Amino acid sequence: MAPLRILGVDPGLHRTGDGVIEINGGPDPRLIEARLIRTLRTETLPRRLAKVAQGLKALIAQHGPDLMVVEDLYSHYKTPKPAILMGHVRGVVLSTAALTDIPVFSYLPTRIKQAVVGQGHASKAQVARLVQMRLNLKEAQVPA
Repeated sequence: MAPLRILGVDPGLHRTGDGVIEINGGPDPRLIEARLIRTLRTETLPRRLAKVAQGLKALIAQHGPDLMVVEDLYSHYKTPKPAILMGHVRGVVLSTAALTDIPVFSYLPTRIKQAVVGQGHASKAQVARLVQMRLNLKEAQVPA
Protein backbone atom coordinates (compact mmCIF):
# COMPACT_ATOMS: atom_id res chain seq x y z
CA MET A 1 0.00 0.00 0.00
CA ALA A 2 1.35 3.42 -1.00
CA PRO A 3 1.66 5.96 1.81
CA LEU A 4 -1.22 8.42 2.16
CA ARG A 5 -0.38 12.06 2.90
CA ILE A 6 -3.06 14.11 4.60
CA LEU A 7 -3.00 17.88 4.99
CA GLY A 8 -5.05 19.07 7.96
CA VAL A 9 -6.06 22.74 8.18
CA ASP A 10 -7.54 24.69 11.10
CA PRO A 11 -8.54 28.00 9.46
CA GLY A 12 -8.18 31.27 11.33
CA LEU A 13 -7.54 34.84 10.24
CA HIS A 14 -4.77 35.57 12.74
CA ARG A 15 -3.38 32.02 12.83
CA THR A 16 -4.14 29.22 10.41
CA GLY A 17 -2.77 25.93 11.65
CA ASP A 18 -1.76 23.26 9.19
CA GLY A 19 0.03 19.98 9.27
CA VAL A 20 0.88 17.07 7.03
CA ILE A 21 0.85 13.50 8.28
CA GLU A 22 1.65 10.30 6.46
CA ILE A 23 -0.10 6.99 6.95
CA ASN A 24 1.98 4.06 5.77
CA GLY A 25 0.21 0.91 6.91
CA GLY A 26 1.55 1.05 10.48
CA PRO A 27 -0.49 1.70 13.60
CA ASP A 28 0.50 5.34 13.98
CA PRO A 29 0.68 8.20 11.50
CA ARG A 30 3.97 10.03 11.01
CA LEU A 31 4.19 13.81 11.24
CA ILE A 32 5.79 15.35 8.15
CA GLU A 33 5.34 19.03 9.08
CA ALA A 34 3.18 21.20 11.33
CA ARG A 35 3.15 24.97 11.48
CA LEU A 36 1.15 28.17 11.76
CA ILE A 37 0.52 30.72 9.05
CA ARG A 38 0.38 34.02 10.93
CA THR A 39 -1.05 37.29 9.68
CA LEU A 40 -0.91 40.74 11.24
CA ARG A 41 -3.99 42.56 12.43
CA THR A 42 -2.60 45.73 10.83
CA GLU A 43 -2.73 44.19 7.35
CA THR A 44 -5.75 44.48 5.10
CA LEU A 45 -8.15 41.55 4.87
CA PRO A 46 -7.19 40.79 1.23
CA ARG A 47 -3.48 40.78 2.16
CA ARG A 48 -4.10 38.45 5.11
CA LEU A 49 -6.12 36.04 2.96
CA ALA A 50 -3.38 36.10 0.30
CA LYS A 51 -0.78 35.13 2.94
CA VAL A 52 -2.87 32.11 3.92
CA ALA A 53 -3.23 31.07 0.27
CA GLN A 54 0.49 31.51 -0.42
CA GLY A 55 1.44 29.53 2.68
CA LEU A 56 -0.87 26.65 1.78
CA LYS A 57 0.30 26.61 -1.85
CA ALA A 58 3.92 26.38 -0.69
CA LEU A 59 3.15 23.52 1.72
CA ILE A 60 1.19 21.66 -0.96
CA ALA A 61 4.01 22.10 -3.48
CA GLN A 62 6.58 20.86 -0.97
CA HIS A 63 4.74 17.83 0.42
CA GLY A 64 2.18 16.82 -2.24
CA PRO A 65 -0.69 15.77 0.03
CA ASP A 66 -3.25 13.33 -1.35
CA LEU A 67 -6.17 14.96 0.43
CA MET A 68 -7.09 17.81 2.75
CA VAL A 69 -9.14 17.78 5.93
CA VAL A 70 -10.49 21.13 7.10
CA GLU A 71 -12.54 22.20 10.06
CA ASP A 72 -16.14 22.92 9.13
CA LEU A 73 -17.53 26.36 9.88
CA TYR A 74 -19.35 26.43 13.17
CA SER A 75 -20.76 29.58 14.68
CA HIS A 76 -22.83 30.87 17.51
CA TYR A 77 -25.20 33.60 16.48
CA LYS A 78 -23.97 35.70 19.41
CA THR A 79 -20.60 36.20 17.66
CA PRO A 80 -21.19 36.49 13.92
CA LYS A 81 -18.13 38.63 13.05
CA PRO A 82 -15.47 36.01 13.97
CA ALA A 83 -17.48 33.38 12.10
CA ILE A 84 -17.65 35.59 9.01
CA LEU A 85 -13.88 36.22 9.12
CA MET A 86 -13.21 32.50 9.57
CA GLY A 87 -15.52 31.89 6.62
CA HIS A 88 -13.31 34.12 4.47
CA VAL A 89 -10.24 32.09 5.46
CA ARG A 90 -12.05 28.79 4.97
CA GLY A 91 -13.04 29.94 1.47
CA VAL A 92 -9.38 30.62 0.65
CA VAL A 93 -8.41 27.19 2.00
CA LEU A 94 -11.08 25.42 -0.06
CA SER A 95 -10.20 27.44 -3.15
CA THR A 96 -6.50 26.61 -2.78
CA ALA A 97 -7.35 22.91 -2.51
CA ALA A 98 -9.53 23.11 -5.63
CA LEU A 99 -6.85 24.95 -7.61
CA THR A 100 -4.33 22.23 -6.74
CA ASP A 101 -6.78 19.35 -7.37
CA ILE A 102 -6.75 18.09 -3.79
CA PRO A 103 -9.95 16.43 -2.54
CA VAL A 104 -11.33 18.05 0.62
CA PHE A 105 -13.13 16.50 3.57
CA SER A 106 -14.82 18.77 6.13
CA TYR A 107 -15.68 17.91 9.72
CA LEU A 108 -17.26 19.80 12.60
CA PRO A 109 -14.88 20.59 15.48
CA THR A 110 -16.87 18.34 17.81
CA ARG A 111 -16.50 15.40 15.42
CA ILE A 112 -12.74 15.94 15.16
CA LYS A 113 -12.41 16.11 18.95
CA GLN A 114 -14.53 12.96 19.28
CA ALA A 115 -12.23 11.10 16.88
CA VAL A 116 -9.01 12.30 18.53
CA VAL A 117 -9.92 12.39 22.22
CA GLY A 118 -13.10 10.35 22.42
CA GLN A 119 -15.10 13.32 23.67
CA GLY A 120 -16.65 15.94 21.37
CA HIS A 121 -16.26 18.83 23.80
CA ALA A 122 -12.63 18.23 24.73
CA SER A 123 -10.39 21.22 25.41
CA LYS A 124 -7.63 22.33 23.05
CA ALA A 125 -5.12 21.16 25.67
CA GLN A 126 -6.65 17.65 25.68
CA VAL A 127 -6.55 17.49 21.89
CA ALA A 128 -2.93 18.72 21.81
CA ARG A 129 -1.91 16.12 24.40
CA LEU A 130 -3.51 13.24 22.49
CA VAL A 131 -1.98 14.39 19.20
CA GLN A 132 1.40 14.65 20.92
CA MET A 133 1.09 11.10 22.23
CA ARG A 134 -0.22 9.63 18.96
CA LEU A 135 2.55 11.21 16.88
CA ASN A 136 5.30 10.63 19.50
CA LEU A 137 6.16 14.33 19.69
CA LYS A 138 7.91 16.41 22.31
CA GLU A 139 5.62 18.90 24.05
CA ALA A 140 7.33 21.87 22.36
CA GLN A 141 6.38 20.48 18.94
CA VAL A 142 2.63 20.81 19.57
CA PRO A 143 1.41 24.43 19.48
CA ALA A 144 -2.10 24.97 20.82
